Amino acid sequence: MGVPQPTAETRWRCTLCGNLTRFDVTRSSRAVEYVHLDLAGEPRVEERDVLSETIESVRCRWCNAVDQIELVDRPGVSG
Repeated sequence: MGVPQPTAETRWRCTLCGNLTRFDVTRSSRAVEYVHLDLAGEPRVEERDVLSETIESVRCRWCNAVDQIELVDRPGVSG
C-alpha cells in the first residue's frame, strides 16, 4: 500500500512526534531516460519522463517512526 503524496494544500506530519520537515522516503518509479554518453563513456541523464511513481514508505527522521505519517493542511491555505 502506498503513502499519499503531499499536495499544494497538504503536507506530511509524523503522528508520533509532530515532525513536519524531515523524512526518509522510499519510492518506486518507472521512467524513460535520455542518457548522453560523453566521449569517455561517462553517462549523464539529460531528460527524464516519469511514467509512474509510488511512495512505498515514509520514515520520520526525528523519531524513526515508520509509516506513521498523516496529511495535514498547509498553513495559510484557504480551504
